[in-house]
Amino acid sequence: MDLRVAAYGIVTDDGGRVLLARWVEGRRVAWTLPGGGLEEGEDPELAVRRELREETGFRIETTALLGIHSRVIPASRRVRRDENKVPLHTLRIVYRAEVTGGALRFEKNGSTDMAGWFTLDEVTALQRVKLVDIGLRMAALLPAQAG
Repeated sequence: MDLRVAAYGIVTDDGGRVLLARWVEGRRVAWTLPGGGLEEGEDPELAVRRELREETGFRIETTALLGIHSRVIPASRRVRRDENKVPLHTLRIVYRAEVTGGALRFEKNGSTDMAGWFTLDEVTALQRVKLVDIGLRMAALLPAQAG
């Protein structure tokens, strides 16, 4: 089994809008939390700062560790099935963060192609990955899931 550790940020503006990035590497184009995989030996807080800068143009500081989400993806559901014949265990570290500088811009030649600010109502209408709702629940921006 492969292991991927990644760090993501829940960033909101003064109007309560959420910053998302559009992921283009998967089976379908979908909005996700800005963030991504840790480089070898990289601290998760540094990783989320680096990834947000790459994907959105914003410099951020983390304000809280919200939680860690663990998921095992079967080999048949992996994005790059031709490269790996084993399941992938993903550990996703989610932080609350705030913008400290920079300006919105889009990533070039990366796993995302654009970023934007969305109200919570707009988020619910977007094609999005499950991690968005997971992170918003961790930040208490969406109600806890029943069950």
